[in-house]
Amino acid sequence: MKTKELNRDFYFDNAKFILIFLVVFGHFISPHKSNSEFLYTLYNFIYTFHMPAFIMIAGFFSKGIFKDGYLKKIFKKVLIPYFIFQLVYFVFYTFKNGEETFSLFDPYWTLWFLLSMVLWNVLLILFVRFKYPSVMMGIALVIGVFAGYIQDIGTYLSLSRTFVFFPVFLLGYLLKKEHFHKLLQPNKRVAAAVILVSMFVSYFFFFPQEAKDWLLASSSYEELGVELGQAALVRILMYGLMFIATFSFMTLVPRRRMFFTHLGGRTLYVYLLHGFIIKLFSITPFYELVDKTGNYLVLLGLAIIVTLVLSSKPIITVAQPVIELRTSLIQRFVHRDRTVNVS
Repeated sequence: MKTKELNRDFYFDNAKFILIFLVVFGHFISPHKSNSEFLYTLYNFIYTFHMPAFIMIAGFFSKGIFKDGYLKKIFKKVLIPYFIFQLVYFVFYTFKNGEETFSLFDPYWTLWFLLSMVLWNVLLILFVRFKYPSVMMGIALVIGVFAGYIQDIGTYLSLSRTFVFFPVFLLGYLLKKEHFHKLLQPNKRVAAAVILVSMFVSYFFFFPQEAKDWLLASSSYEELGVELGQAALVRILMYGLMFIATFSFMTLVPRRRMFFTHLGGRTLYVYLLHGFIIKLFSITPFYELVDKTGNYLVLLGLAIIVTLVLSSKPIITVAQPVIELRTSLIQRFVHRDRTVNVS
């Protein structure tokens, strides 16, 4: 791995594009996972690392947090699309389901990540005041474990996911490029591949049905139906699986320029827009037809197409006024400020 390539972010852009594809694919297979053991396993396997890896990368690019105007820029780039799409989803669900109560503080579906992104940065300002990284991580993990004991914690303000995933964001902030250089040594790629394959096979045979909600990190222990005495141990185990899978994935990410590398900077658009495509498919006979035929491979093709289309220049040009309330040359967007990374 050449330092120049890592500095040019080929590696991170490759990771972000692959991860946003996995986000889209995971949402496509979600309605069908109960009909296929393979899809159920694939869904849980993907959800073990795809958002943690995205969150870790976001933390890695948050090192400028004490620069003048950094938080203002984060709030603008994240909260503007959050407010807009929260309203758009409200209109959509009102049209689909009838009466709907609008709230800015209970994010719809995928929008939790944007709200958590703001809160992670605020928490980061508090945590970096601790002198020792081990102390920071220790406190963050303790908070993540004990957050589940708060009975009413959940989707409101995305508090559950914010606290549970904050150690991952903090870890990304603490990591340096040399840490990724160590990950990317050729002799570690085989080990990473073996770990991920072994994990997938283990999930297929041993993953409990009720355990999938732990990966979403959006519920209290009481809601998850686990004995409170065992809950902390289960969450610690979840953290272990999450970190092992995330670092194994990051070890396998291509480090050279790929045909999709330049699309890795457009994940925000894919993340915000793909949900409406998923929802539109859900109100058509398409999913029912897929289940009847069992042709789930079509979902993979759709996920690839949707990811590529939504990260294309025409879509960016059309959607930018809605997402960012501004227009600019596409070249300016491509050479964006790299401090914000969202899925």
